[in-house]
Amino acid sequence: MSETMKPGAPLQESGIAKTPEQADNAATTKLSYEQPVEETTENLSVEGEESANTGSKPASRQEVIERLQQIAESDDVLNCKAEVESLKMLFYKMRTVEIEEERKAFVENGGEENVFIPAADVLEEAFKAAMNSIKEKRSEWLRAQEELRQANYQRQLALLGELQELIAKAEQGNPDVTALRNIQAQWKELKEVPQATATTMWHQYQQLVEQFYDVLKLNHEFREYDFKKNLEIKSRICELAEALAGDEDVIASFRQLQQLHNEFREAGPVAPELREEVWNRFKAASTVVNKRHQDYFEEKKRRENENLEQKTAICEEIEAIELDALTSYQAWNTATQQVLDMQVRWKQIGFAPQKSNIKIFERFRYDCDEFFRRKSEFFKQVKSSLVENLEKKRALCEQVEALKDSEDWKETAEALTRLQKEWKEIGAVPQKYSEALWKRFVSACDEFFARRNKATSSQRSVEQENLKAKRDIIAQIKAIDATAAEDEQVKAMNALVAQWNAVGHVPFKEKDKIYKEYKEQVNAVYERLHVSANERKLADFRSNIAKGGNNLSRERERLIRQYENMKAEIATYGNNLGFLSTSSKKGASLLDVMRQKMEKLKADAEVVLKKIHLIEEEIEKQ
Repeated sequence: MSETMKPGAPLQESGIAKTPEQADNAATTKLSYEQPVEETTENLSVEGEESANTGSKPASRQEVIERLQQIAESDDVLNCKAEVESLKMLFYKMRTVEIEEERKAFVENGGEENVFIPAADVLEEAFKAAMNSIKEKRSEWLRAQEELRQANYQRQLALLGELQELIAKAEQGNPDVTALRNIQAQWKELKEVPQATATTMWHQYQQLVEQFYDVLKLNHEFREYDFKKNLEIKSRICELAEALAGDEDVIASFRQLQQLHNEFREAGPVAPELREEVWNRFKAASTVVNKRHQDYFEEKKRRENENLEQKTAICEEIEAIELDALTSYQAWNTATQQVLDMQVRWKQIGFAPQKSNIKIFERFRYDCDEFFRRKSEFFKQVKSSLVENLEKKRALCEQVEALKDSEDWKETAEALTRLQKEWKEIGAVPQKYSEALWKRFVSACDEFFARRNKATSSQRSVEQENLKAKRDIIAQIKAIDATAAEDEQVKAMNALVAQWNAVGHVPFKEKDKIYKEYKEQVNAVYERLHVSANERKLADFRSNIAKGGNNLSRERERLIRQYENMKAEIATYGNNLGFLSTSSKKGASLLDVMRQKMEKLKADAEVVLKKIHLIEEEIEKQ
């Protein structure tokens, strides 16, 4: 017996000669144990991420905490690492959404965005407690695993020593095959061992087993039988490895392949003439699975790079917005909608490469924060003028309220008319006060005019005469000769409409009924004569304002605001047309569409302006 293998001699791989079977197993060991640590970690992370995404996603932060508590109480904490990370990100993402909703509600209720402070998170303590519980349990599990590995390492050293003793006895003519089988069974049970010593210990174990076989010099039948059984085991392992090529789950098939490598190494030697053939078959099957595994992550990397390009393009898009050119509410609102659309598109894009994901997100977040910071500055600048207008209109409300109880009908009516004109000349006020302030002003005016109308109830007899006159006009509209020339019918129709508008108020309870009859007859004539929609609108409006009463001033105010908005929109179209180019067919087509829209808007604005003039004429009559 050589000096290296004497009982009690140091166990060194370099001091033991390798047989062909040993070389076979050594190659298998290399394939299994020399996988890059980074790739293995990444694979576990991806698999966990996919597993977490395919499960039932928690709908609230409370459900996230409950799931974390379930994981903390389970016995499989280590394998849930990816899911725990996913739940952690989901928890804080939901918290961010809650804060944004609180911020939005705060602003809508009149608060200033720059002084907003989110409410305390009542769930964070429970969340951290669950996370700490998982962390402690995982740490305990890892410590236990390390202790187990060290204990198994010591047991391996003891088994190698027992193997050396068996070899020494075999060389002395006392082979003990049963003891060898017992040692082999115990060795196979030692699954968890330190990674740093696994390969070296396996080589020493395999070489000592081979040396025992050589010393033992078993009879030919026993050795052939052992070779045959080992060939059956390794052939089955090859078949399982080849079947993994069709498995749709690339990550799971790769992990199963690692287990098959362990089983292949643990199987005994085959006949020398078959060793290379069996190994090449298993290596070929492994190559297919490894290639699919590699392609999977290359494709994942490609998708992430595409996502990075898309997110970079969005950042460049928001950075291209000329913030200094946004000088109106409409311009800021249009740009805001564009930024919100970009945020929606951003959320629909998947992850970028890990080394760039945080960086590109920080860039996008900075761009968004800068946009909304500049928007906030703009609104602060115009706020002072809104506050000044608010004080002026409040003062007008006080003046109107001081006059609403007056019984000097003529003088007070003139004073209220002057105050209404002054109201129209004052600009806008903060939106949250606009409606209430307007109602306060109008209510005071309406109260005075209602009292005045009640005091002048002597006009009721006149209203009955007006009712009779309007019924006569309806009868004349019905009697228009449909066979006459269109010009004559239009002339007659316009004359009757003018007569209708000239007739004063009718009794209130008859107002809607008589107007409905009039409307039906007018529409019938207009449809027969094909009068344009705008002309019909003006005719209808002329009829409506004839019975408008004290609401004419409020209607005029509404139409003036509508007209100003239309003028601003027309100006915007004009500016946009100046930026567009007709060098391409697509650009020319877009210009035509925008011109058509602008012309339509101009026509509508003209109708609104005519309505304003009609109201002013009616007010002067009163």
